[in-house]
Amino acid sequence: MVFGLILLAQTPTQTRWVAKTGFFAQPRFWPAVGLMALVGLGGLHLAKLPWRRFTGADWVEVRKWAAALEYAIWFMAYVLVVPVIGYLPASILFAATLSWRLGYRTTRMIAVSILFAIATVIVFKSFLSVKIPGGMIYEYLPGAVRSFFILNL
Repeated sequence: MVFGLILLAQTPTQTRWVAKTGFFAQPRFWPAVGLMALVGLGGLHLAKLPWRRFTGADWVEVRKWAAALEYAIWFMAYVLVVPVIGYLPASILFAATLSWRLGYRTTRMIAVSILFAIATVIVFKSFLSVKIPGGMIYEYLPGAVRSFFILNL
């Protein structure tokens, strides 16, 4: 709720109100609605929160919420690794590693995760034409191979 208040206070300086644009199409409108809901609903939760000591069940819930942060860290690591080693190698590496982390440790499941990563790269790069910068490691490849890797992998 406090973080939402800080962001809500920044709304006038971080977003604009555009003349001759519909009310619901304003760049400021939906972020402000979301932040007001965050603050308002957080305030309601805080007002209705039973003031008592934490029990074992509360700590279990805190651990479950904190466990979700692990996947945000995995995603940030992926975002940092892609520009270095490239989209395809990073996707294969993270798909296999996350499969292992989630307990899918058989050779078959690791292979399925690698095939999924390859299919994802093919769909995004070839069919959807998403422009993802090539990895810095591609600079060490010979000319024609480097161009192929940058454009397709």
